[in-house]
Amino acid sequence: MPLSTGHTGLNVTDIDRSLAFYRAVLGFTLLTEGKEDGRRYAFLGGGGDSPVLTLWQQAEGPYDRTRAGLHHLAFTADSLARVEEYQRALTAHGVEFAYEGVVAHGEGTASGGIFFHDPDGTRLEISVPHGLEGVPAPHESAPTCGFF
Repeated sequence: MPLSTGHTGLNVTDIDRSLAFYRAVLGFTLLTEGKEDGRRYAFLGGGGDSPVLTLWQQAEGPYDRTRAGLHHLAFTADSLARVEEYQRALTAHGVEFAYEGVVAHGEGTASGGIFFHDPDGTRLEISVPHGLEGVPAPHESAPTCGFF
C-alpha cells in the first residue's frame, strides 16, 4: 500500500489568530488543544474526529524550521507491521529517528509511529491509528509528533 497523507502540521506565530482563521474562514473544527505556555497546539478536523491540520505555536517569523510554515508531514500506513517495514528501510538508508522505535503519540493512546527528518531537514512521520496500546510515549504533556 502506498502512503497517504495523515495530517499537515503548521508552525504558527500566534495560535489564537491562526485558530480564528482556520475555523472561521476555512471551516475547520477544533478537536483538541494544548494551552501550556511554550507548548500550545491545536488539532483541527474537517467534520470527523481525525485531525486534518495541526497548529503549533513555536514559530518566530516567516518560514524555516523555527518559523511559520510546514511543521511536519505525516503519512498514514495501513498497519503497525508496515510502519516497522518503513523503519527498517529508513534505518538501512542511514536515517536517524527522533525516538527509539515506534512510539505512541501520547500517553494512553493507541496511535503512534516513527518520526524522522528528510535529507533537507523536513520533519516526517509515518504512523498508524491503532496498535500501540500500552506503548509508552516519550512525552506525557504533549503529542510525540509535536516537538521532535
